[in-house]
Amino acid sequence: MNQAIDYRAILPELILSGTLLLVLLADAFLRPRRKWLAMPLAFVGVLAALIAVLTLVGDERSTFDGMFVVDDFAVLFKTFFLSVALIVLMVSFRYFRDGRFHQGEYYFLLLTSFLGAMLMPSSRDLLMLFISLELVSAPGFLIAAFRKSDPRSNEAGIKFFLIGVLSTAVMLYGMSLIYGVTGSLNLSEIGRALSGTLPTGQEPLVLAAILFVVSGFAFKVSAVPFQFWAPDTYEGAPVPVAAFLATASKAAGFAGLLQVMFVAFPDQHGFWTPIFVALSITTMTIGNLIALQQRQVVRLLAYSSIAQAGYMLLPFALVSTDVGVNQDAFAAAVTYILIYAIMTLGAFAVVIAMTRESRGLLIADFAGLGRRAPVLAVAMTVFMVSLAGIPPTGGFWAKFVVFKVAIEHGGIGVVLAVAMVLNSVVSLWYYLAVPRQMLFEEPALDRPLRSPALVVGATVLAMVAIVAVGVWPELVARFPPLSTLVGP
Repeated sequence: MNQAIDYRAILPELILSGTLLLVLLADAFLRPRRKWLAMPLAFVGVLAALIAVLTLVGDERSTFDGMFVVDDFAVLFKTFFLSVALIVLMVSFRYFRDGRFHQGEYYFLLLTSFLGAMLMPSSRDLLMLFISLELVSAPGFLIAAFRKSDPRSNEAGIKFFLIGVLSTAVMLYGMSLIYGVTGSLNLSEIGRALSGTLPTGQEPLVLAAILFVVSGFAFKVSAVPFQFWAPDTYEGAPVPVAAFLATASKAAGFAGLLQVMFVAFPDQHGFWTPIFVALSITTMTIGNLIALQQRQVVRLLAYSSIAQAGYMLLPFALVSTDVGVNQDAFAAAVTYILIYAIMTLGAFAVVIAMTRESRGLLIADFAGLGRRAPVLAVAMTVFMVSLAGIPPTGGFWAKFVVFKVAIEHGGIGVVLAVAMVLNSVVSLWYYLAVPRQMLFEEPALDRPLRSPALVVGATVLAMVAIVAVGVWPELVARFPPLSTLVGP
């Protein structure tokens, strides 16, 4: 076993770890009126970690005996997670400074979750995957219930905790079965061990283990029938926390699921692809149908997140013995995950800008926003149109890539593509309801909406990114380096 530690490979994680500890330490000594300094300190630390990640572009590193790997897949997701962290910090600043919150503890817990998210794409070992996933989830239980005097927030934290613990137990049991059969925790070694003919009696154990692992991750990404925690948790949690759960936390779950299914279990695709067919169709359909009934924006975005998870699960159902098809499906899933997170994060930023004037955050409260805050209204329209998959936005390109891979696959892929198109048409009704209120309804108040500058800045950044991808899809048209993770 190679005991040498490649500190260069883990430098971004070391910087972020030092930052979150420094934030907690600084908060302990800052006067109450200076507690807000925790956010700038966290922002600088995340920015430093992002710079460290960018220095690893094109590099291939491995440490901890292959448990932790830095490659193009890992660098891409690390860059994404840290970029999302910067935006979440921006939209959190005024929200938590204005309220009666423990700011230092919040930023400490938030950065801890992002540390777990950064570890996820580098985890090529079941143990590392488990630790990373729990490092993302455990702080989320606490910050979901951060509004301690609000019963809804307490309920959100409890539901998230109970479902999270259950999913962890199910997934961990599945991982233990895999280790019992293969004698290894390394994903690549597990894939090689399961590629041949299994001894008599072991195949049912492997299939049961895959089912448990998929179920555990399905909880994490809020796929049907494991989605029931998401709407109440998103609604009860502070809005910046809901934004984090709907974007970075969900993307971290998908980053882990991609590695497990495409690296450890590709030869068992005949068993698990039908499971993903069912998960994808039911998740997108139920998410969209229930979203039609929502009148509260955060709950609408919660069910939108569920429906979008169905689209992201679709490429998993296309895995076959053809390596080229698998690489295309893998790249399509990654493309959709990243674009989805940006447009959803932008939509939540606009919602955060509305929290000062609308505690209920009803869709009707957005009436006339086009007159009161034109920039926010235009941005929210872009995000809603993009989530619906209308060109020329990044959301259209994300759906087009998945649709193209499904059609080229043939067979069940065509069925999935049709289901995706039908669900996209259904989603138009609730996605366009928000722009309709903003642009065509009379405002209840005539005065301009006063929005925090950082929130507006984060909104504009997300809008520019979504429009840029829609106009210039070559930005994410292909991820050739990622194919190394799915190669033979």
